[in-house]
Amino acid sequence: MKNNLLLAFQSNWVSLLVSIVIIGILVFLAKKRVGFGARVFIALGLGLLAGIVFNTFKLDYKSVSTIGTIYVNLIKMMVMPLVFVLVINSISSLASMTHLRKLGVKTILWFLSTTGVAALIGLIVALVVDPGNGIKAVVPKDFKVREVPTFSQVILDLVPSNPISDMAAGKVVPVLIFAIFIAVAIVHISSRKPESVEPVKQFMKSATDVLHQVIKYVIRLTPYGVYALIGAMAAKYGLETLAPLVKIIIASYIALILHFVFVFGGLVSFVAKVNPIKFFRKAYPTIAVAFTTRSSYATLPVNLEVITKRLRVSPRIASFVAPLGATMNFNGCGGVWPAVVAIFVARVYNVPLEITDYIVLILVSVISSVGVAGVPGPAAISTTVVLTAMGLPLEGMGLVLGVEAVIDMGRTAVNATGTTVTALLVADSEGEFDRAAFDRDEEDELELASA
Repeated sequence: MKNNLLLAFQSNWVSLLVSIVIIGILVFLAKKRVGFGARVFIALGLGLLAGIVFNTFKLDYKSVSTIGTIYVNLIKMMVMPLVFVLVINSISSLASMTHLRKLGVKTILWFLSTTGVAALIGLIVALVVDPGNGIKAVVPKDFKVREVPTFSQVILDLVPSNPISDMAAGKVVPVLIFAIFIAVAIVHISSRKPESVEPVKQFMKSATDVLHQVIKYVIRLTPYGVYALIGAMAAKYGLETLAPLVKIIIASYIALILHFVFVFGGLVSFVAKVNPIKFFRKAYPTIAVAFTTRSSYATLPVNLEVITKRLRVSPRIASFVAPLGATMNFNGCGGVWPAVVAIFVARVYNVPLEITDYIVLILVSVISSVGVAGVPGPAAISTTVVLTAMGLPLEGMGLVLGVEAVIDMGRTAVNATGTTVTALLVADSEGEFDRAAFDRDEEDELELASA
């Protein structure tokens, strides 16, 4: 007993010492003014290496996991205040309700169309790679199919009954709707008595400035958070867990990368008419944080800062598109992933599919991406809906549990980047994209050098 306790104690201290050394390296790089993006990339590599070492030698990685959790919690801390304040700021600055409707239609159309294309790419890649080939249908014992909420339950969950309680519970959509009601009321009153709501608008603008400054503080911790999150992930799963399902990992990431490069890159190049390489470089903080936190909501504060400060999109467009995107833009979770899983499950269970099944897959992926807006675990729900619509066994979802977390990193990065792209496209169409500032060659690292 004493020997076991001693080994656990020593194991924990070894992992803690490794973390201290790596964090020291990252601090040193910051002091030497190594670029923010480079430090995040280095942190990711160090975290992967450390995690594999922890897993190989069975070392306790709780200290690493704790650092990652602290970073994620600090980001999540900002989500509710940002959603509430920025949505009110965004909508109350609009000239009329007609403008609001136009922005909403453009944004949602981009979300849905890119999700449909993502599902098509996922379908084609899965058919080519054939990730289910050679896999036996053995479902993990702890697998439980996610229950698909009824339409009435989805609607009820969207309507705020107690905004304060919803904020405390982390329910973004009801808070978003509550903020929209307040903002619409401000617009309505402004048309008749603008002086009566001016103090409210000024307060919201001041609150926005304060929140942006807090975001800057948190963003500076990103390299350390990335190291800890990737390190804990690699330590938990290790290489042996991923080996049997490597083909579904490959298929998923090929589809995600194709969508990322060709769809996002194409829209940026040919619709917004900006340099895609420069765009992706500027959007890198969003991509890195989404990849490591695996949460669109947690990425929201960083994405807002990226869209406004690096991409030079007006705060009004950013404050409208970004919160909505975190809620219902699921190119990765609702497009690529259900398509890959559906083909995988059909192969494993030897279920033949026809062209009509493929059409159903794409259409249901697009529709379900709207239906699961605000529902926890959108990837699981979307996949459940798609498998049910295609008549495939839901138990097949259990086969991918071992790699789902690894793929979720790429899915979330695609989701968040899709929101960033949409914000640029909508801003460009509305004349609220500062192209000259975007094209400047200076390194605007989210103003990380300034307090």
